[in-house]
Amino acid sequence: MADVPEIGTKGKEVEEADSATAKDLKVDSSVSDKTTVGQRICDTDEKEDGNAPEPIKLGKRKLEHESEESPVKKAHTETVAAHYNKLEEVGLEQRSLSRIFYLRNFNNWMKSVLIGEFLNKVRRRKQNITVLDLGCGKGGDLLKWRKGRITKLVCTDVADISVQQCKQRYMDMRSRGRSNDRIFSAEFITADSTKELLSKKYNDQNMCFDICSCQFVYHYSFETYEQADMMLRNACERLCHGGYFIGTTPDGYELVKRLEASQTDSFGNEVYTVKFQKKGEYPLFGCKYDFNLEGVVNVPEFLVYFPLLEEMAKKYGMKLVYKKTFLEFFEEKIKNEEHKMLLKQMQALEQYPADERSRLASDKKEDYAHAELSKNDEKLKLPFGTLSKSEWEATSIYLIFAFEKQP
Repeated sequence: MADVPEIGTKGKEVEEADSATAKDLKVDSSVSDKTTVGQRICDTDEKEDGNAPEPIKLGKRKLEHESEESPVKKAHTETVAAHYNKLEEVGLEQRSLSRIFYLRNFNNWMKSVLIGEFLNKVRRRKQNITVLDLGCGKGGDLLKWRKGRITKLVCTDVADISVQQCKQRYMDMRSRGRSNDRIFSAEFITADSTKELLSKKYNDQNMCFDICSCQFVYHYSFETYEQADMMLRNACERLCHGGYFIGTTPDGYELVKRLEASQTDSFGNEVYTVKFQKKGEYPLFGCKYDFNLEGVVNVPEFLVYFPLLEEMAKKYGMKLVYKKTFLEFFEEKIKNEEHKMLLKQMQALEQYPADERSRLASDKKEDYAHAELSKNDEKLKLPFGTLSKSEWEATSIYLIFAFEKQP
């Protein structure tokens, strides 16, 4: 695993880290455990790979259209919305005390680099950029869109309170801006994007998007074919030719691999847990599992079989142009000096060894065994940056993807 730069001490809020300063540190992110970030699970090239993993044992296709929704399906949507509505906004001081402070910052850095890269691709051919934030939550990516100098943003989420908070954050951002600041216009829509057609709700019925961003959300739609298809339709149908559908989602191959390696129907550590309903059978839709991430997520999710998502996207003229595991994406992008600096500013890695003024995120010595091994490397400048093994295991269940709208 590649060496990358480390963060400094805890400072400004993650999303507003432009003025943060940090030491020029190096990081070792190597984790040797086979269930962590050290292994490739999905083939990331469009060509055939002879070392690609064995296919997941899949259950029966459930593609039949159902005449009405069952109470269970309705309850799941309500459960997701209720969970995110209940999450309270907390200050930087409280967030910095979280066991997953660095993990959250690291995931946020991944999103920042992904979003920035595809905004740059669009800007090569046009200046006025319109974006759909599908599953916007409380507006955690608003500053990314501002820094990306977009023109128009549509934010939508199933959780009504989250959408209200997103709108308030946007209004606060506008009111704090200088008179000559260029801030995008925005509209906010509360809707279940797995069951409702968003285009009917836009202020401009003919609006097209250059980018649809769907971060840590799409997997909720894989309850049924109809829901996954509606989510895809909302993401892709209104994209301009050459527009992008980008996002992050759990890696189905990695989840199943870890489950099969477990002695029970669950796996995880002190940071996260994943519990499946049944081990050994993985239907294409409705393969439910409970995911818990310390203090942030505690709701049911559905396994996404990515080759199926890729095939379904063709219906809307979409071609997969990019897919990487989080580890692969990290190792690729950290070679860029600008990305390294952003990593420091966003405090996305933990300083190791800790100095006398701070403490490590984990009290478990084994969580830093990989860092201890690297500490003896004469080429590394101390202190360097890392995540605890528990956090690496949690973040490495995800992958990044990008589809492009074909002419």
